Amino acid sequence: MSAPSLSIRNLTSFPFELKLVERYHAPQSIEPRVIANITHNITSFVTRVRSPSSPASPTSPTQPTSRQIAEHAESFARQDVSLQIQPFTTSKTEVKTAERSADEILRLTFECDGQRYRIDTPTPTHASQTLVPLGPGHDTDVKREFTGVFIKSASFLAIYSSTNLQRWMQYIKDSTPLSALSIPGTHNSPTHHKALPSVRCQAVSPSIQLLNGVRFLDIRVQPEHAEGEGKDFMFLVHGAFPTSFTGQKYFHKLVDHVYEFLDKHPSETVIMSVKLEGTGTANDQQLSLILHDHYTNGNERWYTKPRIPSLGEVRGRIVLMRRFAIHDSLRGEHEGAGWAIDAENWAYNTPNDRHGDVCVQDFCEVLETENINEKINFCCSHFERAGESVCPIPGVTTDAIHPVPPGPLYLNFLSASNFWKVGCWPDRIAAKMNPAIVEFLCMKHDTEGGMKGDGGVGIVVCDWVGKDDDWDLVRCIVGMNARLEMKLAKGV
Repeated sequence: MSAPSLSIRNLTSFPFELKLVERYHAPQSIEPRVIANITHNITSFVTRVRSPSSPASPTSPTQPTSRQIAEHAESFARQDVSLQIQPFTTSKTEVKTAERSADEILRLTFECDGQRYRIDTPTPTHASQTLVPLGPGHDTDVKREFTGVFIKSASFLAIYSSTNLQRWMQYIKDSTPLSALSIPGTHNSPTHHKALPSVRCQAVSPSIQLLNGVRFLDIRVQPEHAEGEGKDFMFLVHGAFPTSFTGQKYFHKLVDHVYEFLDKHPSETVIMSVKLEGTGTANDQQLSLILHDHYTNGNERWYTKPRIPSLGEVRGRIVLMRRFAIHDSLRGEHEGAGWAIDAENWAYNTPNDRHGDVCVQDFCEVLETENINEKINFCCSHFERAGESVCPIPGVTTDAIHPVPPGPLYLNFLSASNFWKVGCWPDRIAAKMNPAIVEFLCMKHDTEGGMKGDGGVGIVVCDWVGKDDDWDLVRCIVGMNARLEMKLAKGV
């Protein structure tokens, strides 16, 4: 049979060598007594990876390893190879993805820094897999962990450095500006409750999102009273609608959940974008006073300076991004500089707009299913803009005493909807958008032009991540920090 050749992209800062290729019959062709066991072990690979010393997140089952498959199956072909795959390069191999049947299993063994790892492709699901360490002491002495994402339709394997999504920022230097980072975010973050199909944008709560790597929350509020009297004075909304059929949900409770997360994970920061929506009478200026007087004033948990901070300035804190105008009394805050990161007025339905401290792709009016591909193209173009930027890092790419100010935060909204078209509801668009973006990040992002910039993707604002415990999109976004981390480590 004629099968395509395998391509492998190394998205880590470590060189890999492909050492061994083995081929196995598809599970249904193996003796019946082990089919159930093999199928279970293949489909049970989790979509997140944690370090051996870190606790599993609440939604993570214990992960089996592909070594269990080898106990019951023998390869029908085995080939020793030596193929070097340097960091941040793609190699088109001569390894065919199949020899006897299209559904056979291809087992690849790599070596990195003296340690061998193994991965089986493809799997019955689209979930990422951990590369299984081999040899003596593999359970305790492994220096590094890696994740593989296999794109079956393209015969393409992308390898990322694994990270603990609960505290992925702990590995990044304090001097790094937030605008240099690739940050997973969610659109209308607290809309995971039962609600109208155009209102619900998320599968899981913000608390679960944070535990699985999300660090940007998009919040829409409506004050119950314009003057902000009482504690429960701001509802969570999406447009004109509440976020739940079962009663109002409140902003202060959401903030408490973010505090709780940051208390347990002080290496992290959460960027919170706040916007006024709903049918009440409050205006932007009143919202700004409510946030200032009842939440941020004198509260070190919040960062409200009107500039992009370094990570070290905001670990354990909420960074306020305002999508509203501020009251005149707040213009004198921070020695007259103003108050909060300015994202007040970007153009509506824009494929690309620089405004204030942000550069935004927010093309949201996908009126027909045929327009989803147009939206995907806008997203990918914005990824490339972000990837080409070089963020000034004090002491690395700019003077440590008088550094060049960082560039804008690149905001890339993957969200869009049309209430009147079932195929354009948020969950339906995300079902097409999210896999397409995973493929783009694995295969195409930052491959043209000789990697002129830092290779990041900015803040990626997603719908419906975590559905069926699928966090591959988040993992790919976090993985795009690898080249920046390598530059920081080398100091160049």
